[in-house]
Amino acid sequence: MSILRPFQALRPRPDLASQVAAVPYDVVNREEAATLAHDNPYSFLHVSRAEIDLDPHVAPYSDEVYTKAASNFHDFVNRGVLIQDDAPSLYLYRLQMGSHVQVGIAATFAVDEYDSGLIKKHEKTRKDKEDDRTRHILQLRAQTGPVFLAHRPHPGLEPLVTAEMEAPPLYGFTAPDGIVHTLWKVQNSEAFISIFADMPSLYIADGHHRAASAARTREQLRSEK
Repeated sequence: MSILRPFQALRPRPDLASQVAAVPYDVVNREEAATLAHDNPYSFLHVSRAEIDLDPHVAPYSDEVYTKAASNFHDFVNRGVLIQDDAPSLYLYRLQMGSHVQVGIAATFAVDEYDSGLIKKHEKTRKDKEDDRTRHILQLRAQTGPVFLAHRPHPGLEPLVTAEMEAPPLYGFTAPDGIVHTLWKVQNSEAFISIFADMPSLYIADGHHRAASAARTREQLRSEK
């Protein structure tokens, strides 16, 4: 089975969503991240790549970077840039580039299934990159980088997704690169949970380091108890 769980999302305030939205931390270098976040104090790159707010001579893996990331993150929360939902939920996230459309389910998944191999990997990971994201999660006490999982087709899933997307979305905006981002809060989470319970495996399409870091974080937090 594949365990799918709703979560109590911490997400952008609707009127700031397009400004908070940022590229993944690992597809840009420091200079590119700084350029993208220039004149945008709400860009999530201030959290995911906090070195852009420090002196250029500060090493990217120094303690200062993780401290700054946590400071920026908590500042976003305290100022209401990020708001937390009252109850756990699943979310549908649609990306549209021209005529190509893809829809994903934002949820939490089981680290146990990653450790046991039910969530399948196809890449090796580098220790330095694992160390970086593990420290980032521990410093913030938040997982800020999603793992992109794929699954085999299920005949019951598409009608559920279509029905959920008939409701008004939480967000809808076009990013500077022309990609349209739309997000819905799922109303019938139990139906999605039931369908995923029938799936024997999930497959990491992108995010091997983030998944490995989540597993390492869980072990470290357990050891601290």
